Amino acid sequence: MKPDRQALRWLWHIARPYRGTLMTGVLLAALVIVSNVALLALSGWFITAMALAGLGATVINYFTPAAAIRGLAITRTASRYLERLFTHEATFRLIAGLRQWFFTALEPLAPARLQHYRGGDLLSRIRADIDTLENAYLRMATPLLAALIATVLMTGFLLFWNPWLAALNLIGLLLVGVLLPIIALRRGQRSGEALVLARSQLRERSQNTVRGLAELSLYGDPATALRDAAADTDAILAPQRQQNRLDAGSSALAGLISQLTWLGLFVLATRQFMAGGLSGPEVVMLVFFGMASFEAVAALPQALRAWGETRAAALRLLELTQLPPAVIEPTQPAALPAGNDLCFDAVSFRYEEAAAPVLDQLSLTLASGQKLGLRGASGAGKTTLAQLLLKFWSPTAGHIRLGGVDLAQLDGDALRSRIAVVSQQVHLFNTSIAANLRLAQPNASDDALRAACVSASLWDDILALPDGLETLVGEAGARLSGGQIRRLGIARALLKDAPIVILDEPTEGLDAATEQRVTDALRHLLHGRSAVIISHRPAVLALADSVWMLNAGRISPVA
Repeated sequence: MKPDRQALRWLWHIARPYRGTLMTGVLLAALVIVSNVALLALSGWFITAMALAGLGATVINYFTPAAAIRGLAITRTASRYLERLFTHEATFRLIAGLRQWFFTALEPLAPARLQHYRGGDLLSRIRADIDTLENAYLRMATPLLAALIATVLMTGFLLFWNPWLAALNLIGLLLVGVLLPIIALRRGQRSGEALVLARSQLRERSQNTVRGLAELSLYGDPATALRDAAADTDAILAPQRQQNRLDAGSSALAGLISQLTWLGLFVLATRQFMAGGLSGPEVVMLVFFGMASFEAVAALPQALRAWGETRAAALRLLELTQLPPAVIEPTQPAALPAGNDLCFDAVSFRYEEAAAPVLDQLSLTLASGQKLGLRGASGAGKTTLAQLLLKFWSPTAGHIRLGGVDLAQLDGDALRSRIAVVSQQVHLFNTSIAANLRLAQPNASDDALRAACVSASLWDDILALPDGLETLVGEAGARLSGGQIRRLGIARALLKDAPIVILDEPTEGLDAATEQRVTDALRHLLHGRSAVIISHRPAVLALADSVWMLNAGRISPVA
């Protein structure tokens, strides 16, 4: 399917729950246009007729047109307010629905299919690209559909008075509302796509630079980072200038065409007046009507010019959501077994079909309550083994069983409810300590939080904080030390109370004193639980009943 058609079909599908509100906004926008055009035309007729009546040339009913003018003014104001209300409400609902849909679509892909995407790139897609899609409704669909409805109604009105006037006005409307938008669409698509990509690159670099500012200042070259950011900023300017030139050029041409059309209408209407086909007030009314009618199509060149940005943003989202999941969940998953023993039976795994195996015919048994340590060089497959156990990947060959049941037969979320993970990178949200702890158990009481923190050797640290459990941890836990973050992760695992624990380098990067405190907390966590302990630190591996070495995809016991 062509990218343009694919993006349009997807946007139409996503908008399905909001189509009623969206169409109400379109109809109100059309009513605004028609009310404004009718108000200007009727005002022109009324002023001219009143002037002629003042000269004694004619007699008019003052009250009816005066009331109509007031009614049109009220209608225009009310419909404008309601149009803004409905279109923005529909847009907010659409954007919120898009984000919910996007997160739902990403969930089966994480972490396996998303590991090659940087955090800044993903954040740009979730925020900026979805925000860009508001163009599809506010700047494209609404002006286009409202213009179509208004043009049909206005052309029908002019046909009632004179077909030549209607034909000339329609030609002008088509030039501004069809020809100029097509030119803007073709000329602006490439620069719009380039603009979306350049903005994404700048956001990604800015986020990565800010997050790594401390390391960059100590070990890197800040001047180079600033030059790169400046280059990304310059990359935005060229497509932005192209877009601005298109907007300025289309506005100027639209103004020229509307003025020429207005002049033509004036000439034709004057001839009809000279021939006795139209009265003086009617000439003014029809000329003003034609002049105001271009309000319906004036925004269309800019609307179609925005398609390049909208299309690029939509395709960047579809690029992710159309990835096949790394693990196919069973349609009828088996029930979780009663036992928690684990068995790796001739398990092999490779990330790419042509790549060397990361794990090669690995066989291993972990009895319930046993603690197994894993050592190995970087890239030996330790973390891969943990991800297979969590069912983030499926083995290329062999089977992994929990309580005698193949993991392929189990629902992934149900399986992960049996497993707690404490890793080197503990993910924290910029909210309170209590809220971060309750990620493991949403209904946990304050007493349960306290007990978990005491077991994790974290409670004294929390009491020293100004707001205790309600202390905000900051972005990525910036207000906590590395050791406090690790122990908070341990407390979270304690709250989850899962029978199986995976420790993935839980003390990496900590000083000796902090490592000892974290290790003591881990000892509390592992009591009575099965564990896979991935580490090269002797103090942590001492928690294991046996230690094994992973090397070139094979596993062997350490003497």
